[in-house]
Parts: sequence; structure tokens; C-alpha cells
Amino acid sequence: MSERHAADPGEPVWVGWIVFAAMMMLLVGTFQVFFGFVSLFNSDFYVVRERKLLVDMDYTAWGWTHLVIGAVAVVAGIALLAGQMWARVVGIAMALVSSLVNLAFLSAYPVWSIVVIYVDVLVIYAIAVHGRELKTDRN
Repeated sequence: MSERHAADPGEPVWVGWIVFAAMMMLLVGTFQVFFGFVSLFNSDFYVVRERKLLVDMDYTAWGWTHLVIGAVAVVAGIALLAGQMWARVVGIAMALVSSLVNLAFLSAYPVWSIVVIYVDVLVIYAIAVHGRELKTDRN
């Protein structure tokens, strides 16, 4: 088994983007799960009451939404590191849904929502443009 280095001409140079996307999915997914639990157990944590949110839902529903998005992100991030094609599709879909949910959640927790939307856009870019490289590198 030969050791491959970044300077090898046959190695795709964009594999780092996919690893970045997978790690961000793991990190943001974990944080989404934590914020889901906060929504479920401590709704006084947020800046505004439920009636002032963009989408009129109670924090319990938001909590379950964040929990599901977070769990899917973590599973897809692990599978993306393994080079699974389905993880690319699920990762892009999860990042799109996550960005829309956090846009709707913006008034409750503005800084976190903006950070998540930004990271979701980077994840979509990395997977859509460079997703094939990780699969190529694993073979």
C-alpha cells in the first residue's frame, strides 16, 4: 500500500472541501440537536416569544424540527465521509432545508441562524461542486 501525498498528481485537490462539508454537517447537526433540546425544555432562552417568529409555531414544534434536521445532518455527514452517493443528495437537501428553517427561526436566535445559513451555503457548494472527488479518492 503506497502512501499518497497532496502533491501526487493523481489525487483530487478538492477532497478537502468534502471533508470540510462533512465535518460542518457533523458540527452543525450536533448544535441543531442541542438547540432542539433547548426549544423543547427551555423556551425562555430565545429572544422573542413564539408569536413573533416568521412562521407561527410553538417552540416545541421548532424543537422537534431542529432535532430531526440535526440527526439527519449527523448521519449524512458520517456517510459523506465514507463516500456514499446518497449522503451527497441528503446532505444538499438537509443543508437547503436547514437554511430555510433557520431563516424562519431568525428572529428567535439571530446570530446562530445567520451562522448556520452561511455554513449551509458552504456545505451545498462543497458537495455540489466537489462531491465526486471524495468517491474518486476512496476507490
